[in-house]
Amino acid sequence: MKNIIVIITDTFRYDNLRDLAKRPIRTPELDKFAAERATSIEKFYMGSFPTIPHRTDFATGVLGWPHYGWQPIDVSGPNHIAKLIGQAGYATQLIVDCPHLFNSRFQHDFDAAFQHRGQEGDKPLLHLNDPIKTVIPTTKTRTHPMFRGHPLVDTHRWTNRYYRCEADTFSAKTSATTIQWLEENSQSNPFFLWVDFFDPHEPWDPPEYMVRRYDRHYDGPPMMHPNYGPSSAYTAEELQNLWAHYAAESELVDRAIGRILQKINDLEIWNDTIVIVMSDHGMSIGEHERTGKSNITDEDIRYWPIYPEIGHAILMVAGGEIPSGNRLEAIAQPIDLLPTLCDLANLEINPPKPFDGISFAENLLQGKGKHRDHAVSGCNLKSPDSTPPRRSTTPFLVTDQWGYAPVGAYGKPELYELSVDPLATNDIADQNELIVNELHSLFISHLMQHQASEEFLSFWQKPSKNQVAGGSWAIDYSKDNS
Repeated sequence: MKNIIVIITDTFRYDNLRDLAKRPIRTPELDKFAAERATSIEKFYMGSFPTIPHRTDFATGVLGWPHYGWQPIDVSGPNHIAKLIGQAGYATQLIVDCPHLFNSRFQHDFDAAFQHRGQEGDKPLLHLNDPIKTVIPTTKTRTHPMFRGHPLVDTHRWTNRYYRCEADTFSAKTSATTIQWLEENSQSNPFFLWVDFFDPHEPWDPPEYMVRRYDRHYDGPPMMHPNYGPSSAYTAEELQNLWAHYAAESELVDRAIGRILQKINDLEIWNDTIVIVMSDHGMSIGEHERTGKSNITDEDIRYWPIYPEIGHAILMVAGGEIPSGNRLEAIAQPIDLLPTLCDLANLEINPPKPFDGISFAENLLQGKGKHRDHAVSGCNLKSPDSTPPRRSTTPFLVTDQWGYAPVGAYGKPELYELSVDPLATNDIADQNELIVNELHSLFISHLMQHQASEEFLSFWQKPSKNQVAGGSWAIDYSKDNS
């Protein structure tokens, strides 16, 4: 059996890598990993949105979003990767700075679990004698949850005492902890290590000297947190500075992961270890006239489909007999990873609930071949009637050629030819009704294959006609649950 190391980075866009973006970000470590060590899965799409639903899909091998939303992993079902692998004789360790994993009981069933606290709204220790300073005008950022009259970005900087050095950032600390763990446990085979970087999730607060490398002339307040609403709230200069903060934080994560990969080199354990590096989703920073990944502002009445800048995630797999420097043009989703890891690590497990995911280990080892013919990214919705709640996060289906939103920004179906329009900028649904109907049938078949209830299917049975309803979605971002 081989060791397994899983590294997750939150909110890291697919087009951050290899100069794919119109605004390139420096990611030399991950670019080198892809070129020299890993096989990159080029069409990896999130399944269940957002943070915890994604990780539940991965950790259970079961698709969640048609059935449940953001909730503790043990409520979602009996499968848990640490328990299943631990029962096979693995030592299991969780190292995180993501603030949501412990709250959702992911640490249970690991032999050991460690969290660097203080990310986002997490407040391990108050220091109320120190004033909370305003970092950014409230008109330019998310305004809930609030703490003592301050939005999340202010309280995050206050909690973490305005660090200004790279060594004090969360990505640096989580990387250092992981390196220590590897140095102290690398000879204890087999082991399963899950490392979870919350960055580059907002607030984006890298040292400002790194931000200036992406935006040298800006002299306004630092744009460190999106408003989760219309990008029109920002001037062109402010939007550029918002992206610059995201870019600098992404560069920090690249460095942090690179240090872990270097330590794996130092310890010479690649042949006996399978390493996965993936992100859960991306972020809109001006695309589709929005900033954020879900709509939580009163000023924006649109639905927010999971467009490619959100749903298209990175996935690189290395170690063992996996070919180096290969690109696999196969569609895959998080539910596929647990059965794939078991095959790659020569590990036999018997999950209490059968996997929805399908192993693509053979594709990886052979360096070629297709896997799925489509992927769907979605968010669990609840509504008093059979219409999706207004402003909700709505699904997005992709094939090798097409991207389809059954409920687009203004309620009608949207269609994009992703092979020539990878960020879904040109809606061609009106000219392609036949293709829209075919993709909608494929979408419904996908839900039925995953045993969606009749109530849930009623949201989507026919292409939307711009309906409006109340309801809830993605509970970490709804006003009542922030």
